Amino acid sequence: AARPLWLGGPGHCLLAPPAQYIGGLQVLVRSLLAGTTPAALHAPGFRPDDFAEAAAPLLALDGPRYTALVPTQLGRLLDAGGAGLAAARAFDAIVIGAAATTAGLRERAAEAGVKIVPAYGMSETASGCVYEGVPLDGVHVELEDERVHITGDVLSHGYRLRPDLTAESFEGGRFRTSDRGRWTADGRLEILGRVDDMINTGGVKVAAAAVERILTAQPGIRDACVVGVPDPEWGEAVVALVVGAGCDVDSLRAACREEAGAAAAPKRVEFAEELPLRGPGKVDRTAVRNLLRRS
Repeated sequence: AARPLWLGGPGHCLLAPPAQYIGGLQVLVRSLLAGTTPAALHAPGFRPDDFAEAAAPLLALDGPRYTALVPTQLGRLLDAGGAGLAAARAFDAIVIGAAATTAGLRERAAEAGVKIVPAYGMSETASGCVYEGVPLDGVHVELEDERVHITGDVLSHGYRLRPDLTAESFEGGRFRTSDRGRWTADGRLEILGRVDDMINTGGVKVAAAAVERILTAQPGIRDACVVGVPDPEWGEAVVALVVGAGCDVDSLRAACREEAGAAAAPKRVEFAEELPLRGPGKVDRTAVRNLLRRS
């Protein structure tokens, strides 16, 4: 369904995500439906030069060319420039999933001439079921206290050998996600973050994702993770681990305070070369929290 609506018809695909994850599996499914053989990125990890090398044979073919990346991979291509970025520009569309695509990253991609299609979905929905904030035909999204609920034929029947989790998340043909969202003025779904990523600091609830969006919109900041850590005065203190250079901590805190209120200003900001990840491009918040608790 996503192919004709958002990707422009059948084409050739580069398998960049690991095939054992639903995003990688869907690249294989798109190739099967198109009757084409996908190219594959076999090198461990993700390096822009390896991406360019894997993409080269596919980009020499006629017809539309597609791939799927996570935001971290897209960011690395934009940072590196060179052959990797040139290859990214040559794709007719790059589906971005597994984690939220920040406004800053979208702007950078547009300025670089990289055509991206942000997607929202998960294994329980057979990968992306919302593209550019618009649910696919047959997919219905509801928000209850900001929590995203999904119905449609894309849903799985539950979790194998886990009837407890199935009963908790699936009811009456509806899937209860752990994500928070809102409808934009033009009727598109915007994911705000995880339900369990709210930080209660001094009795005020702060959405970690909202603070992250403010931080990544600041000059020089490429990525950010905001968590709550135990604090004797505040109960939980808002702290941030950011990736970037040439940034003034006071300016970052001031931006958060101005846009989201005093409680949202991180009590501490630490810098790192990269954020710790788990799975296909998802930030490992537990690792970040443990790191910031020790520092």
